[in-house]
Amino acid sequence: MSAVSAAAHWRASLSALLRHAEFRLGAREIAGVAPGLAAWGMMTGVAMVNSGMSALEAVAMTLLVYAGSSQLAAIPLIAAGAPAWVILATSFCVNLRFVVLSAHLRGYLMHLPRPLRLLVGYCTVDMSYVLLVRRFPDPANELAGRQAQLAYLAGGSALGWVSWQAASLLGIALAQWIPVSWGLGFAGILALIGVGCSLASSPMRRVSAGVASAAAVAAFALPYKLNIVVAIAAAVALCLLLEPLAPSERRAAS
Repeated sequence: MSAVSAAAHWRASLSALLRHAEFRLGAREIAGVAPGLAAWGMMTGVAMVNSGMSALEAVAMTLLVYAGSSQLAAIPLIAAGAPAWVILATSFCVNLRFVVLSAHLRGYLMHLPRPLRLLVGYCTVDMSYVLLVRRFPDPANELAGRQAQLAYLAGGSALGWVSWQAASLLGIALAQWIPVSWGLGFAGILALIGVGCSLASSPMRRVSAGVASAAAVAAFALPYKLNIVVAIAAAVALCLLLEPLAPSERRAAS
């Protein structure tokens, strides 16, 4: 396929994706929690500037990293002049949950070419993931189903990205007038809790959520937000132990 033909093919595919009904549905459903995510993004933008980062550095971080939890974990380390490997390791640990999410998304995305998978991985966050698996509990095998799932994920991810970036950039611009003590990030946490509760549709999921919450609280004193890693490990380990005892539960949750 020539470069011209390839470009025409991608333009046609993108146009079809944007016109798909699931694209609009994905954007509409994430719009309900977008204000919470935007508040979290604004607080992150304020925190970056108040930590001593220049406006240019803060803008580059929000556009390139696009991960509120790891940004907030890395900001005090950057301000303290910590070695780069410590900052990277901390961000890696905080975002280890995306390894679990990526493993689950494999069935939804492996048919895509690698560059597109990388783009989807960059744009997909907790909220767009949970909405996708709520809308489509199982990966589709036919072309039409795969297009619908990708369109839904693209709609939610696109609006989520725009909401976060616009709010974060606004926070960077208004950092001197918006104190971190306002706690705007709590609005994003509430949005995540709301969607997470809606996903607890089976006993196994409710047990895993409860175990993860308890483990995160119990391990809260660990540095670099490693309590998140402990919570994921505890929930996954318990579910692996309980899953053989509840085959009907497994089918309902898969």
